Amino acid sequence: MSDPTQADELDLSGLPDDELVQQMHEDLYDGLAEEIAEATQLLLDRGWAPGDVLDQALVEGMRIVGIDFRDGVLFVPEVLLSANAMKAGMGLLRPLLAETGVASIGKVVIGTVKGDIHDIGKNLVSMMLEGAGFEVVDIGINIDVDTYLAALEEHQPDILGMSALLTTTMPYMKTVIDTLQAKGLRDDYIVLVGGAPLNEEFGEAIGADAYCRDAAVAAETATRLVQQRRALVS
Repeated sequence: MSDPTQADELDLSGLPDDELVQQMHEDLYDGLAEEIAEATQLLLDRGWAPGDVLDQALVEGMRIVGIDFRDGVLFVPEVLLSANAMKAGMGLLRPLLAETGVASIGKVVIGTVKGDIHDIGKNLVSMMLEGAGFEVVDIGINIDVDTYLAALEEHQPDILGMSALLTTTMPYMKTVIDTLQAKGLRDDYIVLVGGAPLNEEFGEAIGADAYCRDAAVAAETATRLVQQRRALVS
């Protein structure tokens, strides 16, 4: 998209709102954290509501990043830079959003299953979910069923996300889902699974709501399933 070197010469404060938002989309794409923080503050200073900055500038910018990641135009290192830039804006917005009571699109508890200590994929999914407007509670790696259950009880999320990178740890996802079923809790949560050795058939076989092949698909799927569930409730 834009040439990152140009951002140094650009006076963001001189841009009208619509051009500033467009520039933020480009700066997110290029992973320019300082510029995103500056532009976020500029919009707030101009009287923008925190929720509008989040939706129109940050979430929309990350949606574009997600599409190009899904389509193979961007790769993990570039998306990590974009997600880091998103975090710079979120650092300013998060306390304001909490103050104004702006609801997130939904809440996710996510962790890598017991026996597996891989976290790059999980971290990327967490960043993309946050970029899509979710509140994400990352409970870490090597998570056993009791820890998942405790986190679900504490945080009451819409979604449980589980990650595995080893074929030997994949079956533990079924252990967690079976335990939820046995306790009568399975229908309380949307369960998403992902990781390199998984596939759609495995996700169906263990009773997950969806298998997500990458972080961009995870964000799209999470958004769609939460919206569907809320439409049913309303």
